[in-house]
Amino acid sequence: MLRFGKFGFVFSVLVMFTNAHSQVVNGYANVTAINTGTNTLTVNNVDEAADSFEDGEYIVIMQMQDTVIGTTTDVVGFGSLGSIASAGLYEIRQILSHTETAGLPATITLTSPIGATYNINANASVQIITFRQFGSPNFTTTSAMSAKKWNGTTGGVLAIYCPGTLTIGHKLDADFDGFLGAGPNAGGAAVCSGGANYRTTTQVNFADKGQGIFKRTTANQAAGMGRILNGGGGGNSHNGGGGGGGNFSAGGDGGPGWNGSAGGCSPSGGGLGGLSLQTSSSVNRVFMGGGGGAGEGNNNLATDGGDGGGIILIKANEIATTACVGVTISANGESIAFAGNDGGGGAGAGGTIVFEVNTWNVTAGCPLVVSANGGNGGTANTGNTHGGGGGGGQGVIYYSTALPSNVTNQTLNGIGGCSNNSNPCNNQAGSGSGLNNAGIQGPFTGPLPVELVDFYASLVSSSVNTSWTTMSEVNNDYFIVQRSVDYENWEDLEKIDGQGNSAEKTNYFYDDRAPHFGFSYYRLKQVDFDGQLEYSAVREIYNDGNGIFVYPNPTDGMVYIVAKNLEALEFNVFNALGQSITIQTSNSSGQLQLDFSNLENGV
Repeated sequence: MLRFGKFGFVFSVLVMFTNAHSQVVNGYANVTAINTGTNTLTVNNVDEAADSFEDGEYIVIMQMQDTVIGTTTDVVGFGSLGSIASAGLYEIRQILSHTETAGLPATITLTSPIGATYNINANASVQIITFRQFGSPNFTTTSAMSAKKWNGTTGGVLAIYCPGTLTIGHKLDADFDGFLGAGPNAGGAAVCSGGANYRTTTQVNFADKGQGIFKRTTANQAAGMGRILNGGGGGNSHNGGGGGGGNFSAGGDGGPGWNGSAGGCSPSGGGLGGLSLQTSSSVNRVFMGGGGGAGEGNNNLATDGGDGGGIILIKANEIATTACVGVTISANGESIAFAGNDGGGGAGAGGTIVFEVNTWNVTAGCPLVVSANGGNGGTANTGNTHGGGGGGGQGVIYYSTALPSNVTNQTLNGIGGCSNNSNPCNNQAGSGSGLNNAGIQGPFTGPLPVELVDFYASLVSSSVNTSWTTMSEVNNDYFIVQRSVDYENWEDLEKIDGQGNSAEKTNYFYDDRAPHFGFSYYRLKQVDFDGQLEYSAVREIYNDGNGIFVYPNPTDGMVYIVAKNLEALEFNVFNALGQSITIQTSNSSGQLQLDFSNLENGV
């Protein structure tokens, strides 16, 4: 699908940051309703601190959570995956118009239909993120960029777009910006309770679960050792470790907890690691890293669960590096430190990074590190076995090309924390599962195909000139230039073949030599080989009627004259020798028609 983007200018809200700290660069809003008939989103919780939602600009629509839970009874399978529903789906769309309340967007209407089905309910969340453009066409970073931290409703995504060369000299990250790890356990203890209490209400003897792709609203699902989708389970009494979050691979199980001896609880009271989402993950369906479950504590020495890594979407024609030290792009999960004489928290899982990049120009002297690693679980700092935290599962990195040279890619599983202070560790919590770096994926055709520089229309002399440029094309069959006088009914003016699949810059032109008088509107319709279509932004033209339009030139017989007062028009026709020529004329549909078909070729 070829979609439409604006490469012709830098957004007016672009701020050149100069300090060394990461800056959030996107705007975010929660979607509360979707009207597919009018392509309108209703939004609230709008955050425009870094970037605003403006007409003509682009947004990412993303389903962060959905009703995907399988088993909900208090058994070991609690928190399993049912249908994946729409969790993780996303797409790029352009804003046609929007309304505001108290200076913030209330509704956003899109230029084209929404492609996926997004679900909005108590256990689901959908957000929109500005697809922030940098460069016109090229851009060199001036500071580090980051995602806004996920707050349970919005955030967790860094989405940027450069139509030319994006030269990276700073860190770009969504580290620890994904699903939240569990908060602290209140502090109590019962007998060793492994093999039971997979879900329960928050209480002193059972630690809370981390967040995942199902928004929990039921109180008795908050705590207990069962995972909740890709969120790690909490440690059970007594001092069980929290489970690590999952993403492309599963998180590790928490350590067993204390039962009065060096051997630990049996069966284990450690939280179960968050699920692997590998079979559901794709370049078109992406997930934040799951949060880790908290360790259970009775001496106020347990640790919280770690936050998962967020999501990074980068679209550019080319990526190059300029700084030669410490240039990274990362969506890592959070590691957990020592837990003291209680259960350690589970780590956050790595997030997701998507590159839709045509060319990479990373030199050996200025390498780049890209990572979506799981964090390491917390360690219990005590002689007797308690509960270390589970390691976070690895994230995933998607490339639209073969893996680039001079780029180090990492999707590492987090390491489980030790359940005591032995060295080397003799009782270690589970690490993230699967082979390290299994999450490095490519090449794929990604869902970020904002390829059109822009669509322009202007009144020049006796015609309306339209033009557009594509930087690349995917599955593009043809374009149709359309015109309207009322913004509702559109007529096709010209069909122009596309390039099919191309990575080259292509310029297109079409002149409407018989424009309407007064206001008229122009847009571009793009159609794929499979029939999918998109529309560009609409361009308004006002023709005051003072011009005289003569077309086509050259002609193979008929010439047409359009003017506001056609009846009062006087004209003569001369050949190249200056001799007056008599030809047949007629007036039809507001146009004067001149028949040259009987004349010889010439001027």
